[in-house]
Amino acid sequence: MPWNWAGPSGLVAAFARLMTLLAALTCCCFFTEGARASSLDREAMNVLFPKPFSVGERDATLPVWPIFQQSYNGDVLVAYAFESIDFEPIPGFSGTPVNLLVAVKPSGELLDVRVLSQHEPVFVDGLGPEPLKDFLKQYTGKSLRQSIKIVPPGTRDPRADNVAAEIDGVAKATASVRIINETIINSALQVARARLGFSKGRDPNRAARAKPDVFEPLTFAQMLDRGYIRHLHLTNAELNKAFAGTVAADVDEEGQADPNGTFADVYIAEVDVPIVGRNLLGEAQWRKLMNQLDGAPAMLVLSSGRWTFMPDSFVPGATPNFIALDQAEAPVAWRDFVWRDSLDLPVPKGLDLARSDVAIMRIAPQAAFDPASPSEFSIRVLREKGQIFPERVTRDFKLGYGLPKNLFDLPPDDSGLGLGSIWESRSRDIAILGAGLLVLAVALARQRALTRSPRAFKWFRLAFLAFTLVFIGWIAQAQLSIVWLFGLIKALKGEGSFVFFLWDPPTLMVTIFGLVALFIWGRGTFCGWLCPFGALQEFAGEVARLLRLRQIGLPQRYERLARVPKFIVLAVILVTALFFSGQAEKVAEVEPFKTSITLIFLRSAPFVLYAVALLIVGMFHYKFFCRYLCPLGATFAALSFVRRWKWIPRRKECGSPCQMCKVKCRYGAIEKSGQIVYSECFQCLDCVAILDNPQLCVPVVLEQKRARRKQKQQLEAAQ
Repeated sequence: MPWNWAGPSGLVAAFARLMTLLAALTCCCFFTEGARASSLDREAMNVLFPKPFSVGERDATLPVWPIFQQSYNGDVLVAYAFESIDFEPIPGFSGTPVNLLVAVKPSGELLDVRVLSQHEPVFVDGLGPEPLKDFLKQYTGKSLRQSIKIVPPGTRDPRADNVAAEIDGVAKATASVRIINETIINSALQVARARLGFSKGRDPNRAARAKPDVFEPLTFAQMLDRGYIRHLHLTNAELNKAFAGTVAADVDEEGQADPNGTFADVYIAEVDVPIVGRNLLGEAQWRKLMNQLDGAPAMLVLSSGRWTFMPDSFVPGATPNFIALDQAEAPVAWRDFVWRDSLDLPVPKGLDLARSDVAIMRIAPQAAFDPASPSEFSIRVLREKGQIFPERVTRDFKLGYGLPKNLFDLPPDDSGLGLGSIWESRSRDIAILGAGLLVLAVALARQRALTRSPRAFKWFRLAFLAFTLVFIGWIAQAQLSIVWLFGLIKALKGEGSFVFFLWDPPTLMVTIFGLVALFIWGRGTFCGWLCPFGALQEFAGEVARLLRLRQIGLPQRYERLARVPKFIVLAVILVTALFFSGQAEKVAEVEPFKTSITLIFLRSAPFVLYAVALLIVGMFHYKFFCRYLCPLGATFAALSFVRRWKWIPRRKECGSPCQMCKVKCRYGAIEKSGQIVYSECFQCLDCVAILDNPQLCVPVVLEQKRARRKQKQQLEAAQ
């Protein structure tokens, strides 16, 4: 597209493109810069671990510090301390990995977890750093030999007898704490494999993969004989024997009355392996399951008898509390796959599927589970005695599981991103957002039909903007921000990777949709339909209309110049991100998104006053922030030259003599000549609604008048 220097509008467009090229060229200059390395020296370690601890020499082959504790018998090794960035530098939302000090005891317990550096926007200034510190305190004493799962704040089960340890998450920071949890667990497991002697062999880059062509028809009994299905049978007598000598020895009257009766009858099988899954589920069901598992391993667990791993408190889709899978002396992270399709399993006679618990447990890709290596399945039985403050006693019953190596291939490299659980946990939000984006895509593709009834169109637009504000913004927390541009710049500079985009699926979906729409319709799809703060401003404008507040407009020549500041703000932010990255998050506070959308105004007074002030100004000058200050809007506007089509229909009368669309355009995106300034168009479709409206479109009104006059003349002539 040729450069246009004619007039103020051409100058604005040229300035926008210049900023884009400047950003791209500067990013390329920094592309080869090295990644950030560890930051702690011996002096810093001595401060972090004062007496009675002492810090040994940093390992020459592995970046860990041995931590000793002084005693009468000499110094005793109490932990290995390390920086997470040396092992698992998962980028956060600013594009920079959170760097944590992690100390792991030889037993596999976490001695301490502290923040060394972090640039997560929600913890830098939104909620502040204190909630993150409180979140990390929960890891002290947790063992790497136990599954650790994040639960919504306030829902953690206080009992210590669940198989999986639960940690309270942080409201409004769901994705950030998941990133941090992955960082802690994955980095600590790497140290555990190298120095603590457990979890060896579970290298995610060397995990076996099932051979797809190994299959033969087998019965349930034949699979039991070969060990493809393993069986744990527990009688009431065996259970009572396990609890003998405890306070809960005599609480099971039913079991004592029938000692030979079945307490638990459990079967386990790895159904992603074709020779197991196809025989158990049938070809059609197995294919359907494999499509949904997306390459992850999965175990089928079937249980009958008095014991259940799905009690009334069981949460579908969650990590179960009373069954566990271990491998190499470390837990395997898994969760209920919520597969409730009707199964016609070829089970032995006497096993009633209708009265059994059946679940498929999906194993997380980051668990580094190796299906060709032995693992251990266990069930936990809990007994309580007493009413007010019951005493609890647990017993675990274990069952070994392993499949022959000839069923598997070992690929040279199959490294995972550890992101499967994030996308799985956001499946509801992804489904709702996907449906909303589909509705929007269909509506915008049929704009003339959508705007045929102005009243119906107005209600549709307000309803979708409400969806954008409430669901996309406040619930799914998918407000796209200029902070993502920081992450992109850091990735290009080599200070991070592009993986951080994948940690927040809803925001990624909105981003991709907005970028695709940028090629079709321009910047207006995101700014006019998918920006939660933009929707909030639009509702502020509706309130102003209902209150009949007088609107303050700008003359055309000043309107053009008023568009420049947002590009200046963008340029300042880009320069700060490139050369003063430590200050970038502070500069990004020009966006009120974190205050109004992420934190829903639960923030310190200056930030709230700033956001409210912008909304108030927007009540008198329509969408003031979006049009003149928003750096994200400037980014989309600067990229709007990629738009391929002039999708807003025009008539030859538009601009001369008709000025109706220009007068009605609240964004000032229509020139006096009738031309559309697509880089400033918010795709409100008001002008599209006017175009064919016989009451609003002046050329149509005049054409109808001429037609009626002509018809009248013809009738008079006929008489």
